[in-house]
Amino acid sequence: MTSMLTHAIRNLPASSAWAARVFARSLSCSSQLQAAAVQPKSKKTLAKSGVKNIVVVEGVRIPFLQSGTSYADLMPHDLARAALQGLLNRTSVPRDVVDYIVYGTVIQEVKTSNVAREAALGAGFSDKTPAHTVTMACISSNQAMTTGVGLIAAGQCDVVVAGGVELMSDVPIRHSRKMRKTMLTLNRAKTLGQKLSLISKIRPDYFAPELPAVAEFSTSETMGHSADRLAAAFAVSRLEQDEYALRSHTLAKKAQDGGLLLDVVPFKVPGRETVTKDNGIRPSSMEQMGKLKPAFVKPFGTVTAANSSFLTDGASAILIMSEEKALAMGYKPKAYLRDFVYVSQDPKDQLLLGPTYATPKVLEKAGLTMADIDVFEFHEAFAGQILANLKAMDSDWFAQNYMGRKSKVGAPPLEKFNTWGGSLSLGHPFGATGCRLVITAAHRLKKEGGQYGLVAACAAGGQGHAMIVELYPQ
Repeated sequence: MTSMLTHAIRNLPASSAWAARVFARSLSCSSQLQAAAVQPKSKKTLAKSGVKNIVVVEGVRIPFLQSGTSYADLMPHDLARAALQGLLNRTSVPRDVVDYIVYGTVIQEVKTSNVAREAALGAGFSDKTPAHTVTMACISSNQAMTTGVGLIAAGQCDVVVAGGVELMSDVPIRHSRKMRKTMLTLNRAKTLGQKLSLISKIRPDYFAPELPAVAEFSTSETMGHSADRLAAAFAVSRLEQDEYALRSHTLAKKAQDGGLLLDVVPFKVPGRETVTKDNGIRPSSMEQMGKLKPAFVKPFGTVTAANSSFLTDGASAILIMSEEKALAMGYKPKAYLRDFVYVSQDPKDQLLLGPTYATPKVLEKAGLTMADIDVFEFHEAFAGQILANLKAMDSDWFAQNYMGRKSKVGAPPLEKFNTWGGSLSLGHPFGATGCRLVITAAHRLKKEGGQYGLVAACAAGGQGHAMIVELYPQ
């Protein structure tokens, strides 16, 4: 597939000059966005007859931190509890009004496998409030949110809290399978002789631990390796990737300094300081980024630590209600959650192309075009991944040969795309990112005077998600 795609997209914009132009255009768009906010656009609503309107009342997240920093001594449910408490503090929603809680996570702590339930109890929710945990790789909190949407749409609930959490500072490390089998057998041994016989069979290699890896079970390939091959397939250069990563960090820093990251709530870490902001936003320089060696495909790969999202600790929470319930409780919602889709494709060659497949489907489902979308919030796993998706979306050949479409959907314009930073700079706690995307889209719509936002993300396993967010009437 790599050679075919490289041949087919040679004429797509792949030069560093193109990257420099979109980089400069993105950084200069703030005045245009402020002007747009003065003249809000007026478009049709996506409300459907006989279908409940489901709204986002509020969404928060504790600061996303690089793993191994201030959250290193905590457990996942501690982070999730903090996000839930932050949501309760900001909204003053009574705990007993919440009908259901759903959380997404990827790397499960075995002691709190249903982290949603443990976090809910820790945050003071009633033990009568059901809670469950979902996992769908990097779109786990997307799945949590749409599960909540389904519960409300079906009339089972009126108020749902959804969220996600990840703690990469402390991931499960197991004994080898040989050692696990021996220990389990030893636990069933009844006599001293049986126990000594089992112990005598233990060999030094039994003590070698099984370390977790960010790799596909079906292909045994790391996500970074897949991103490198995807970038090569779509002729995304190292220079383009570094320029895009610099763009992400620069825009995130500007948004952070400008007070635009309204979803961040402070978290007093037990025994340590109060954390108030993300700590992975670090604009560098092209010169410094260019010095880094390939991280996965060595020595000729283009994916490096600087143009990849970093291992992150964090948690998010979002309050979802039926519009009727929200208004009855006196809330002014931020946005409607409209149509959404999930997609799956080849987990080897197309592992990270979820946004490319999901975007046209959700647009068609909602009866919209790319031109109707005012803000785009896409998950940035790797700079090469996000740029490959943009090129795939802008390729008639790819649409016809891999998507069964007559023509391309087109790439989002960069002046509307991730203008407050993205996962490369803000961080990517696997299970928590989806909620950040949705609430950021809602905040950007209000700030920039738009009506429709499109949220999209890729996930391990070759899956993806996209959702339409509509600004609530101001």
